[in-house]
Amino acid sequence: MKADLIVANAFILTMEGKGVGMIENGAVAIRGDTVIDVGSSDEIVKAYKTDRLIDATGKLVMPGLIDAHIHTGLSLFRGAAQDMSHWMQKGLWPFKKNTREDEMVKGSMLNIIEGIKAGTTTFCDFDHGMNKIVDNYKRVGARARVAQTVNEMPDNISSVPVGELYPLDPSIGEGKLQENIRLIEEWHEKENGRITCMLGPQGPDMLSVELLMQIKALAEKYDTRIHMHVAQGDRESNQMVKRYNKRSIAFLDELGYLNNRLIAVHLTEATREETHLVAKRGASMIYCAGSIGIIDGLVPPVMDFLEAGGYAALGSDQAPGNNCNNMFNEMKFAAILNKVKYSDPKVFPAWKALRMATIESAKAIGLDHQIGSITKGKKADLIILNLLEPNLSPIITDPIRNIVPNLVYAAKGSEVETVIIDGQFIMENRQMQRVDEKQVVLEAQQAANQIARRAREDIECAQSDILQMMKNGYL
Repeated sequence: MKADLIVANAFILTMEGKGVGMIENGAVAIRGDTVIDVGSSDEIVKAYKTDRLIDATGKLVMPGLIDAHIHTGLSLFRGAAQDMSHWMQKGLWPFKKNTREDEMVKGSMLNIIEGIKAGTTTFCDFDHGMNKIVDNYKRVGARARVAQTVNEMPDNISSVPVGELYPLDPSIGEGKLQENIRLIEEWHEKENGRITCMLGPQGPDMLSVELLMQIKALAEKYDTRIHMHVAQGDRESNQMVKRYNKRSIAFLDELGYLNNRLIAVHLTEATREETHLVAKRGASMIYCAGSIGIIDGLVPPVMDFLEAGGYAALGSDQAPGNNCNNMFNEMKFAAILNKVKYSDPKVFPAWKALRMATIESAKAIGLDHQIGSITKGKKADLIILNLLEPNLSPIITDPIRNIVPNLVYAAKGSEVETVIIDGQFIMENRQMQRVDEKQVVLEAQQAANQIARRAREDIECAQSDILQMMKNGYL
């Protein structure tokens, strides 16, 4: 039989079964965009002829990582809203108000390259201007599950005092919803199915009941999922109680939102009972350990969600809140923060963290029939890492294996040498294959400089904590 590519003599994490599915001397055979076989190197090399054979001795092959929640259009604000109160109102909004759509697109490409170079092959991107941002995924060759952010809030929302009820404008919401519909109709299942689309209400506090119900009906019409922030902080809870005299999860349950179409992001403020309800209704949860740890100093109730039988995934969220869109970083944060939260070193073991960035993530976002594990018939989305880097050495396989703990607790992402998506080499030997990385970085820097100049007055008015730290000589 014929294969286009065989990667052999590798440690392979298939992510099949209940753990990581380790094959110690394994090979993967790929034809077109599909894995056609996986097994021992001797068996695969004997069974297939190939145009190209990669000798992966000393390397690890595993499914590409899935970033289940990211806002790539915000990457130009990296590091501009840390160590502060009211992160969104005082930190993010003054910059966002002064950002043009073309600048968001430039920042998005920077973020996508960052993710790919750390092994991310699938991005669940949720942002404004997605009809333009999505073209970045076409250019670079990544897999994307995208949603346009839909809310009813005016552009000058940053001028609303912290704690006051947001003004909602139905005409704004309708315009953003039409953008989301256009995204679905123009991009869903395009690029050989690499790009799929969802609906993206920003949060229950930022839309009217009427618009939320319209989105729910559209999700059924287009047979797609709803990607939404839920119970993401005290700001949201305060808005919901003021407007509806209900907390977010009870409110959404009354609207019939808690079902398997909903991808509920964060659940930071959810109680144990609310978390169990979301899981039992069939919705999935996205846990952004680094972002919520930095922004709120909290650990969302992911363990409660898993206890209730729900599907949960990891996401990096956004650069202004997390600084780092790197799924190895998220796996480490997720494991360590939960060990600390429960005062138990056995909580959230490394294999669980790895599954939540691969196969469990694929289940949570509804793509496990295509990606998340190295399995015959699934898409050829995989990464090759060098295990002979100092931080991943030595390799021990007997009497125990140390590869997975080292991946989660020691890998930085720079060990990823090659990224294959849909059977295509997107990065090889650390070099991006379809875009000029240096040019992307240059264009992003120029855009950030312009935004910072325009945002100066709004940052002063917002009384940003980070600005005050600068004035006091700490930064």
